[in-house]
Amino acid sequence: MKKLTRKNLARMIDHTQLKPDATFEQIEKLCNEAVEYGFFAVVINPSYVGYVRELVKDKGVKIASVVGFPLGAATTEVKVFETKDLIKKGVDEVDMVMNIGAFKSQEYEVVEKDIESVVEAANGRCVKVILETCYLTDKEKVIACKLAKIAGASFVKTSTGFGGAGATVSDVRLMRKTVGNDMGVKAAGGIRDYTTAVEMIKAGANRIGVSSSVSIIVGIKQ
Repeated sequence: MKKLTRKNLARMIDHTQLKPDATFEQIEKLCNEAVEYGFFAVVINPSYVGYVRELVKDKGVKIASVVGFPLGAATTEVKVFETKDLIKKGVDEVDMVMNIGAFKSQEYEVVEKDIESVVEAANGRCVKVILETCYLTDKEKVIACKLAKIAGASFVKTSTGFGGAGATVSDVRLMRKTVGNDMGVKAAGGIRDYTTAVEMIKAGANRIGVSSSVSIIVGIKQ
């Protein structure tokens, strides 16, 4: 892997603020940082999408929001409604949580249909499927990746950041090996420094979801 510059690392970062107590002031700060440092996208809770759209309009920053977050336990119909509503409000990307309970029950057709329905509702937008890998065995991680790929998702993503653990290098490597080179892998959850971010990229991640984005890249020479 070539040495990362600040610019090309920034274009792999989803600058994220999903805390339940996030204020409008914090969301505005998030957007201003994304514009200043050239992050690929901001990831925010659905209620902020309209506000964020005006803050980053025509400034080269994508808007991503979440569906079925953070448990993945909403019905497919609700996830579809959430997705369509987000698209209507102006999001570019959707990060959805897989139905973890159905998956652990080996109801794989239910899981695949759930993802496929969100992909269809997204109408061509990028859909990332959050597997919440801390709850899965390695065998289950492989199955989940395959289901997401069959269902037409654009990315598989490690974690919500609200589960028992976040991204690991071994999980990212396994996910990349499973989906191949024609699907994205997003590492998210617990990535707080440059070294860890680079380890995730070396393992196969082509997108990083972090809230510590600025501190990760400020020490990098242009």
